[in-house]
Amino acid sequence: MLKILIAEDEEPIANLIRMNLKKAGYDCDCAFDGQEAADRMENGHYDLVLLDIMLPKINGYELMEYAKTLNLPVIFITAIDSTENKVKGLKMGAEDYIAKPFEIVELLARVETVLRRYNKLGKTIQILDVEIDLDSRIVMQNGQQVLLTLKEYELLLFFARNPNIALYRESIYEQVWEKEYTGDSRTVDLHVQRLKKKLGWDGHICAVYKIGYRLET
Repeated sequence: MLKILIAEDEEPIANLIRMNLKKAGYDCDCAFDGQEAADRMENGHYDLVLLDIMLPKINGYELMEYAKTLNLPVIFITAIDSTENKVKGLKMGAEDYIAKPFEIVELLARVETVLRRYNKLGKTIQILDVEIDLDSRIVMQNGQQVLLTLKEYELLLFFARNPNIALYRESIYEQVWEKEYTGDSRTVDLHVQRLKKKLGWDGHICAVYKIGYRLET
């Protein structure tokens, strides 16, 4: 299991991130100040660090320099949303920079992108009775290949990467169709129904009232 350190001094935010990353299958620890984060980075064998800039004791920029010596990939998560600070963080070697507030699905997507860049993710995803081969885009269920359209496959992948999380129709549409959501939910609803039917997942892909859908595992 991949291990992520969350260095964030606001405990409610840190715990919310940890809860959602654990739901997505990651092992997570939290550090609430820079000194604790440095100690954990030295001894914790992490695959990724989510790093706030304005930490007590040791700030995020100093910790970034330390992370580089350990070859630890870093994503800055901070309320400082200026172009100057983004450029500074990226020039220091951070893999990404996310400004607060952010959506959990965006954070999960960025985490996955960085981990894939470092070849830390496997080439298959196992979810319920389905195995997804990320290289060939072949979907197998109980030893039988399931034929999906491109958008059905990408929809399945989005659900599989965000299990047990209520996903807004807007987020689903913008992630899968890569277009701005205009309020018409028929496209999402139609594809969800087709995917549920092909996989026999009526009891797993559940509608969430006034929000969208959730894959329950």
